[in-house]
Amino acid sequence: MSDKHSHEGHDHNHDTPSPLPASSSTVLNADVKASAETILLVAGVDCSEEVAAIESTLRGTGHVREVKVSIISGKATIQHDGQVSEQDLIESLKSAGLSARLESDQSDLGQGQKDQKLASVIASGVLTGVGLLVGWLLKNPLPFVVEIIFGLAIIAGAWFIVPKAFRTLKQKRFDMNVLMTVAVVGAVIIGEWSEAAAVTFLFALSELLESYSVSRARRAIESLMQLTPLTALVKRDGEITEVDLSEVATDETIVVRSGAKVPLDGTVITGSSAINQAPITGESLPVEKKIGDQIFAGTINGEGSLEARVTGKAGETTLASMIRLIEEAQSQKAPSERFVDTFAKYYTPAVMVLALLVCLIPGSITGDWSTWVYRSLVLLVIACPCALVISTPVSVVSGLTAMARRGVLIKGGAYLEILGKLRALAVDKTGTITRGLPEVTEVTTLTDQSAEEIVAIAAAIDTHSDHPIAVAIINYAKEQNISFESASDYQSQTGRGADGTLNGHHYFVGNHRYTHELGVCSDEIETWLHAIESNGLSVVVVGHKTHDDCAGEVLGIIAVGDTIREDAQAAIASLHAVGIEQVIMLSGDNQTTVNAIAEQAGIDEAKGDLLPDQKIENVRELLKKYEFVGMVGDGVNDAPAMASASLGIAMGAAGTDTAIETADMALMTDDLSKISEAIHLGRRALGIIKFNIIFSLAIKAIFLVLAFTGHTSLWLAILADTGATLLVIANALRLLSPSKISSQSSQ
Repeated sequence: MSDKHSHEGHDHNHDTPSPLPASSSTVLNADVKASAETILLVAGVDCSEEVAAIESTLRGTGHVREVKVSIISGKATIQHDGQVSEQDLIESLKSAGLSARLESDQSDLGQGQKDQKLASVIASGVLTGVGLLVGWLLKNPLPFVVEIIFGLAIIAGAWFIVPKAFRTLKQKRFDMNVLMTVAVVGAVIIGEWSEAAAVTFLFALSELLESYSVSRARRAIESLMQLTPLTALVKRDGEITEVDLSEVATDETIVVRSGAKVPLDGTVITGSSAINQAPITGESLPVEKKIGDQIFAGTINGEGSLEARVTGKAGETTLASMIRLIEEAQSQKAPSERFVDTFAKYYTPAVMVLALLVCLIPGSITGDWSTWVYRSLVLLVIACPCALVISTPVSVVSGLTAMARRGVLIKGGAYLEILGKLRALAVDKTGTITRGLPEVTEVTTLTDQSAEEIVAIAAAIDTHSDHPIAVAIINYAKEQNISFESASDYQSQTGRGADGTLNGHHYFVGNHRYTHELGVCSDEIETWLHAIESNGLSVVVVGHKTHDDCAGEVLGIIAVGDTIREDAQAAIASLHAVGIEQVIMLSGDNQTTVNAIAEQAGIDEAKGDLLPDQKIENVRELLKKYEFVGMVGDGVNDAPAMASASLGIAMGAAGTDTAIETADMALMTDDLSKISEAIHLGRRALGIIKFNIIFSLAIKAIFLVLAFTGHTSLWLAILADTGATLLVIANALRLLSPSKISSQSSQ
């Protein structure tokens, strides 16, 4: 990467902080040194119980340092010391009742196992339900066969529960399967056969609902995977050949016919066409593509025909990066998820103890053991935390997937929750509020040198930089046919400008701040600079340095204009509408310019003349006042300030791996209004998560009291839990609704 300098004070520190991890791992054995990694696809991973089983089993091998499990992708990424084989890991999971295979194994075994598990759960629920119904119908006319029928129904329903319960106890853990097993066995012992059958049926139904919710979220991800075709038309030796995507190399030429899906990322080299980019960027209207423009895998070509040079092989496309980040984001737990996991960890064994006390103490006092055994069993059933455990992860996955469909990538549940809590937003100027495509509008000479000579000096230094203003000067020089050399001894002056040597003379280009620091800003020059800046333009001062500690003189001023985005004013208004209290623009450009642009855009406050570390200070001041603050930038230049904020937001990330990896949230397009949409959905997701948790706990509290007082029954308790599970799942899946997000806040 070339060095950068800035005429408006952008950050140019190349030691970009490492981004926060896109997913969280569970360290199993901190003393183990990881030297190898194995990725397994594990069938039947639908909830935190299976995740806990994987972690507990692998911890027991003594060779695994950490494991990361994604429920949505079904992947277990295992970091180990290399002294355990892949087959040993697979066999270990098999001992826990989990079937696994290597990710590299391309067989359809895994999908078959998922389908088989779902079919088994459905069959178990149907058989139990039929047995329960027949038992109830025959209870009066044929009471002598009812217990047999209920017994068969219990066996059908407990087919998956009991083995899981035994494996859990073997690992010295308690979970929902243990609670259900104890409750069913206890009900049978005291002769409540019908209620035991009802419990197994409703628990099987709850398992089915859980599997469905995860399956629905998985299908949302799989729909993204299916956006790209399996083959591509490649131009080789003048002939067009259809080949598998895996066989297409970088820099090869692909042909995209009218109406076809783009198979790989590339740069257009022949033709023009309008392309529907909605799958990647969420843009509602097709985007015109011509020679030199980027096209993305998974988008849909219009009526024109294109040839493009491949820039990313299969698995390296923007769409592939999106899918990978969504899968990884699922395992980065939100604070609410961590709360639920911790709560369930202590809650389940506590309930076991409470149920035992409810049975023993009142039973020994009253002597009515039958009543208090039954009430303790009811307490066990209602205490089952199904709804609570499933409520948050389904909400998070639904929210992440819904935003991905709109061209917004969020790195995990933690960031989704922060998004819903944002109160203030800091924004960069160039490329965020303005279009990021500045142009030279005027060249003023202050000596006997011509305008062409001033531009040639600036271009000679700026050829070392890829900052937008530097690029604007280079382009202007080329358009005006002004020849220039490349300056030697280039030295970037962070947040100020740059120096260089040309034909034995030392020159500088810089912003308004730099002229003051060098002591060359006379009253006359100040008048010129103020006149330019008051029109919302940026200034590039070109000067001659006679020696290191003396600036010499100013030779000329180049005025550079960057037009404000057409949607900027509406986007800022929509941010206020969704509850953002303060929008502040932070820029290295001069205060006069940033004030003019802020006024046009409707921004609350603007701060200019900022160095990179001063941007960080301003973000930290906002954090003290508002607690939750977002920072919008390009994901590279503004990385330090973005890292300091509660949420770093990168704009225009499509095709830019660095921006996607650096930010906590990435907008695939330059559409500023997407931020308000994302905040709206973040608030909505946060509201749903809070409701689901409070509702689940409230149901538990109410029925725990009813269980103790004897005003409920086993089947009613599990019915309440199943109903609560169904409600929280349905509530969470509302986030997947394809309807347009309004700009009004909703919590």
